[in-house]
Amino acid sequence: MYSAPARYVDGLPHPDRCLVMGVVNVTPDSFSDGGMWFETDDAVRHGHELVAAGADLVDVGGESTRPGAERPTIEEELRRVLPVVADLSAAGAVVTIDTMRAEVARQAVDVGAAGVNDVSGGLSDPEMLPAVAAMAVPYVCMHWRGPSATMQQHSSYGDVVAEVVTELRKRVDAALTAGIEPGRLVVDPGLGFAKTGEHNWTLLSRLEALHELGQPVLVGASRKTFLGSLLTDAAGTSRSPLGRDTASAVLSAVAAWGGVWCVRVHDVPASLDAVRVAARFAQEEDR
Repeated sequence: MYSAPARYVDGLPHPDRCLVMGVVNVTPDSFSDGGMWFETDDAVRHGHELVAAGADLVDVGGESTRPGAERPTIEEELRRVLPVVADLSAAGAVVTIDTMRAEVARQAVDVGAAGVNDVSGGLSDPEMLPAVAAMAVPYVCMHWRGPSATMQQHSSYGDVVAEVVTELRKRVDAALTAGIEPGRLVVDPGLGFAKTGEHNWTLLSRLEALHELGQPVLVGASRKTFLGSLLTDAAGTSRSPLGRDTASAVLSAVAAWGGVWCVRVHDVPASLDAVRVAARFAQEEDR
């Protein structure tokens, strides 16, 4: 059942539906696309394709967060993302920078990024929250229990929904204390980050609990392993990431129907259709 209308975020688009954020991974080792957009020209072209397909936001990241991933140096991360952010922003795209490093966030905003998407919720870099507050840009604060190389060692929960909400509330409080404005703060339950597939399904079925935090919610389920595990073939082989887009779009509709502010996806057209359908159903609910 439709929960609550998506809330607006200051400084970002305000369509009358759940937003769709397209992903540009400028990495050689992403789980979802295997480095297809690692070269700058390829990443820029893909970003433009996402905008042309209807993406409200384009999320550019230079560090893979797949389980077990090793971190690039800060210099390498900057080399990967800055020209992509600059080009897309100059062309009119609304770009967010996907980074856990305050210095990367600062330089990306300097060249045009409109917001910061931090999968560590400010825990990886103590300078992040003050830096975002000083820049006065939107900030996506994700639930996080540790770096990619070891995060699945921290996937033990008694009540995953209650614990994720409690831990996210602490990060919301830290962000507000640092000076980030409430109207610019978004929360993300971090599907797949220190969570099993069962945890992900439980969180998706309890989206109303995340709304209790009082901030807009972003959900990133696109192409994740728990979908591949669901979509096994007759031999029991998990569906590959590129074969999970239909299921990802279905979850976009579910998330939008559950009142989330934005879905982060790889296949923009399908999820854009999905959130439009959810918005139309919501109109009937309101009558």
